[in-house]
Amino acid sequence: MSPFSGSAERVEHWDHLRVARQDGVATVTFARPGKLNALTFGAYADLRDLLAELSRERSVRALVLAGEGRGFCSGGDVEEIIGATLALDTAQLLDFNRMTGQVVRALRECPFPVIAAVHGVAAGAGAVLALAADFRVADPTARFAFLFTRVGLSGGDMGAAYLLPRVVGLGHATRLLMLGEPVLAPEAERIGLISEMTDEGRADERAAALARRLAEGPALAYAQTKALLTAELDMPLAAAVELDATTQALLMNGEDYAEFHAAFTEKRPPKWQGR
Repeated sequence: MSPFSGSAERVEHWDHLRVARQDGVATVTFARPGKLNALTFGAYADLRDLLAELSRERSVRALVLAGEGRGFCSGGDVEEIIGATLALDTAQLLDFNRMTGQVVRALRECPFPVIAAVHGVAAGAGAVLALAADFRVADPTARFAFLFTRVGLSGGDMGAAYLLPRVVGLGHATRLLMLGEPVLAPEAERIGLISEMTDEGRADERAAALARRLAEGPALAYAQTKALLTAELDMPLAAAVELDATTQALLMNGEDYAEFHAAFTEKRPPKWQGR
C-alpha cells in the first residue's frame, strides 16, 4: 500500500479493537472475552481501517493479532452479524462480504509481517484471520474450525478457499472447509496450519518475541518477501523468476544491502534502516 495519505487524520482510539504500539511492533487484541471475541461489523471495519493506516504510516514493522480471555476469536457474532444480516438486502450483503474480504486482503498486502497468537478457539472468521497471517504461533489449547458450511454458507468465505489449500494442501483444505470440524493443535501443527507450537499459555509471549525479532530486522527485505510470496502464488515459474530478479536488483541498490556488507567487513551486527 502506498504511504501517501490525504486529509484523513490518524485515529487515536479504536472503538472495537485494543491497539498498542511499542518499538515498531503493533499488538491488536480482540477484546470481547465474554463473547469469545466474536466479531461485529465495527470490529471488521476497524481492523480494515487500522491496517490501512499502519501501512501508510510505515512506522510499524511487525503486527501481532491476539485474543483476550479464553480464546483467539470465535468468528462473527451470532446476533450482531448473523442475525443482523438476515435483515439486509442483496446489495448490503455484498457490501458486508466485500468488507470482510478487504480485511483479509489488507492482512496479506500490508508491508509488514503479521503474527497470529492463537490460544483456545479460532473459528469461522477468526480461523480465516489467523490463516491470513504470515505466522500462526499457537499453544496446545488452540483449535481451528472453518464453520461456514455449518451455518449454510460456502466454506470459501473471506478467501479461505484460496488461502487454505496453499497452506495445508487441497486434500486437507477440502475436508476442513466442507465438514467444518475442529482441528486441534497437534493435527494443526502436523498439517502446517500452525507455524510454531508453544507451551500452554505462552502463545502471546512467543508471538511478541517473534514480532520484536522481525521489527529489528531488515524491514524492506521482509516486506518484499511477503509481497513476492503473495504475488507468485498464481504465477508461472518464468514470471516469478523475472519478478524475483527485478526485486533483487532494486534491493541491491538499497541502504540495507550496503549496510550488511559494511557490518560484515567491520565484524559488527548490521544496523537495519528499512531502506
